[in-house]
Formats: sequence, C-alpha cells, structure tokens
Amino acid sequence: MSIRVLVNGALGKMGLEVIKAVCNDTQTEIAGAVDIKATDKLLLCPDQSGSVQLFVDLETAMGKTKPHVMVDFSQADGCMAATRMAAQQKVNLVIGTTGLASHDLVEIDQLAKENGIGVVVAPNFALGAVLMIHLARIAAKYFDYVEIIEKHHEQKLDAPSGTAMSTARAMREAREGLFKHPQVHKEILSGTRGGEMEGVAVHSVRMPGLLAHQEVIFGTSGQTLTIKHDSINRECFMPGVIMAIKKVSEHKGLVYGLDKLLGI
Repeated sequence: MSIRVLVNGALGKMGLEVIKAVCNDTQTEIAGAVDIKATDKLLLCPDQSGSVQLFVDLETAMGKTKPHVMVDFSQADGCMAATRMAAQQKVNLVIGTTGLASHDLVEIDQLAKENGIGVVVAPNFALGAVLMIHLARIAAKYFDYVEIIEKHHEQKLDAPSGTAMSTARAMREAREGLFKHPQVHKEILSGTRGGEMEGVAVHSVRMPGLLAHQEVIFGTSGQTLTIKHDSINRECFMPGVIMAIKKVSEHKGLVYGLDKLLGI
C-alpha cells in the first residue's frame, strides 16, 4: 500500500520539490496539497502524471484526503498550528520548517506521544549535511577553537540557520568544556565576530546566487581542519524527505534530526 502524503506549504519552492519527489517514488502517493496562497483548486503534478487537489484550509484538506503523513515546509508560526491539527487527526508528520524554538519541539514531542504518532523534525534533509554535523561532532573533541560560516539565499527568513545551530549544539555536547572564543581588543564594526553559542562563533551570509552552504572551521597550533557541505539544488533534500516519510510511522514521539533515522 502506498503512503498517502499531504504537503503543507505546497506552493513554496521546497513544497513543490516535495510533491515532485513523492510523485516519483513508487511507495508514496500525493494525497493533496495545502497553501494559504492557493487560488486554484488543482495543482498540476510536476511529472505531468495528473493533478492534485489544492486547498487553502488545512482542516478541510485533511478531512478530504485522509493522509498517512503530512510534510510541512511552511513557516514557523503556521507550522505549530498545523502540527496541532495533524496530531489531533492522528497523522504522522515530517517537518522541515525552520525557526522552531526549543519550547515548540517540547510541545511537538508531547503532542506526538499523546496522539500515538511519529514526528520527524530535521534542520536539514541533505544527507551530506547530516554527515557534516556527524564529522564535526567527532572533531570537536580534539580542537579548542571552531567557527561556523553558513551561507544561504537572500530570501531565507531566519539567521543563523537551523543547521548551524544544530552543528554548534552537537559539537558542544561532544566535549567536556566550552570552546575558546577569542575576544578582540577593539571591534571597529559591531557584529564582525558573528554570534556566539557556547564558544562557537557563527557567521551568516545572505545573498543571491547561494542556496545552502556551510563550513565548520577548526583550529589549533599550526593547522586548521575544514568540514564543508554545499547544496547545489533542492533535489539534494528529497532523498532525506522520502526516507523520513517512509520511516516516521515506525516511531512514536519526536525524532529530531535525520541522523537518528540513519543510525549515526
């Protein structure tokens, strides 16, 4: 039986890419699409195989499409409302929306457990990015200095990225003490040293021509180590999204990060 998938935030760039990936996978089928900006009732499938029902109202969409999984690539404020609604309907969730706060994750976990569903929240669905964080966690034990440079397109709403924050947290958890964060004697331009998270300096770049990129730079006497990942197009996120769709029902409660599904 195919996994019926409802996509929330369907008219966004990631939403359209998810619909395409779901249509192209033999084990999933697109049940419906939701977007608050929708003006039509049908959305042409990217593979030209047909059309999918397009809704403005999420509750109506859930009632008519009866999905097994909802994929959410909307915005943080709307994502929580959609999560509460999906949980009440016993619909498993795969969430790629960025900007969720720690208290949002606590609520998501509670909602999932209370309703007996699985929820996968991932700051990054690119498998290479997940491995980058894994390798940075290993290296963090051996270096006292580290800085993150993350670069995204100019339309990204939050800074720093969820991937950068997840990387910083993972590295901090891997070591006993804080990283060393050198303080300059005189900061001529405020913010030049970036933001700081427990000794990890994080720098955000936003401009056209970029999609999603991150460098983690470690330093010690006489050497540096750089772990870098580049997302060239949005297709790179789709294998991770499809994997999450297929595995989310195996879990009850919140699974944060694709690394848990990969077993690393």
